[in-house]
Amino acid sequence: MKKPKLRNPFKNLTKFEWALWIISLAGITASFFAVKNDDYATLAVSLIGVTSLIFAAKGDAFGLMLMLAFSAVYAAVSYFFGYYGEMIIYLAMQIPVCTASLISWLKNPAKEGGGETKTGKLTPKYAAIMLVSTAAITTAFYFILRELNTENLIFSTISVATSFSALFLMVLRVPAYAAVFMLNDVVLIILWSLACAQSLNYVPMAVCFSIFLINDFYGFISWTRRQKQQLKE
Repeated sequence: MKKPKLRNPFKNLTKFEWALWIISLAGITASFFAVKNDDYATLAVSLIGVTSLIFAAKGDAFGLMLMLAFSAVYAAVSYFFGYYGEMIIYLAMQIPVCTASLISWLKNPAKEGGGETKTGKLTPKYAAIMLVSTAAITTAFYFILRELNTENLIFSTISVATSFSALFLMVLRVPAYAAVFMLNDVVLIILWSLACAQSLNYVPMAVCFSIFLINDFYGFISWTRRQKQQLKE
């Protein structure tokens, strides 16, 4: 019996994606050393995160595997600063839902043996479930985070709502997930910019999510284009 060949996800990157990835890595690394940061965990989480977005934009499940690694390290970084909301979001919500997304993407390939997942649609039923679930979870998290004396409570609570909505859409393989993640990126840019006022060590995190915003924008365009192509086929 032949052993299955390991797929090299990097060989499917376009020239533009290679350029976007390299520029993103360079931007994050430059900001890290510019402030003479010695917290290499923040550098690692940023580099892993932006790499995951490049592959997620292609609908490649490899991106979700990297996203799981990013979530674990990011939760640790958030804990040490006191962003308990971010820590809980990633441990209790991001990692489990990202795992569900990984299973969903692997079970729904666009082509047999390919690395690209099939795009999905948001039905009225699932839209209603998403709205009710987001409202319930956000409300519950607000009181939990308040009891934990979470830094910048309002923005941390908004982050819960945008994160959950984006993750919900990701499981369904709906292109709009990337657009909602763009909203989440804006919230996180604000959160980490506020953190920078206390320590310049967090500048790379603010830069990281600024670059995430650009990558998620590309992801939304890529998913929308791919959905149109798959519908034609």
